[in-house]
Amino acid sequence: MNDDGGWLNRYINSLPERGWFQFLSKYVVVPYWVWREGRPKLPGGPRPSPQPSDSTQRMMNLLMPLRDTSPIGRAKAVMALAQNVDEIFSGLDNVGTVHSARFLLVEDYICMISVYDGDFSNYIRDFIATIGSVFDALMKEVEGGDKLYPCEENVEAFIDWVRAHDLFQAPDYPFDLFALQDVQAGRKPNDPPHELQSLPRSLILQLHSNRNISLGGGYRGYPGYSAAQIRNKLGVGW
Repeated sequence: MNDDGGWLNRYINSLPERGWFQFLSKYVVVPYWVWREGRPKLPGGPRPSPQPSDSTQRMMNLLMPLRDTSPIGRAKAVMALAQNVDEIFSGLDNVGTVHSARFLLVEDYICMISVYDGDFSNYIRDFIATIGSVFDALMKEVEGGDKLYPCEENVEAFIDWVRAHDLFQAPDYPFDLFALQDVQAGRKPNDPPHELQSLPRSLILQLHSNRNISLGGGYRGYPGYSAAQIRNKLGVGW
């Protein structure tokens, strides 16, 4: 009786759940892939786009590694924010960009998560102008931050540092990952075309280079319009 390879397909599909296969994948197969065809780390921050809606409700997921990851070091990072809370609230209110932002402490990172409209570099410049002293205090607790102090005198270097520590935003459509990897490696995108079957391997290799990523570009509730434009049309002011 011929089952058209059903038993073989079931066996192959069960391999990821088998201990010996997981062991080989982790310690042999993936390290070999990385050695032979590793992918370059993809940068954080929004990617250029001709779509008007892509300049609204952009995401920034800034992970700043702590210099001291002990409980004392983590407490110092929290205190750097807590001691300047009035300045933070005032500054965030006066940033010349429509945005929402918050700080988090996640394991060995102090994080700033925000959603904003407009240009990435101008957004960071707004922060330096309004709460630059807060970031000065924070940079003293962050690995590599001493090279950026004071921030208002190292604006371009600070912008580059933020982009380097902002999470890579994975494309909404997984197969677009091929083109991003090609461009980062200095090749013409999708030339020659990639085989769709190789996408899982490309994703695994990329997650080796980018351990933390943002999954997708985010959902935009009002494509093409900023919150300020919507409030103005509604006549509710700002």
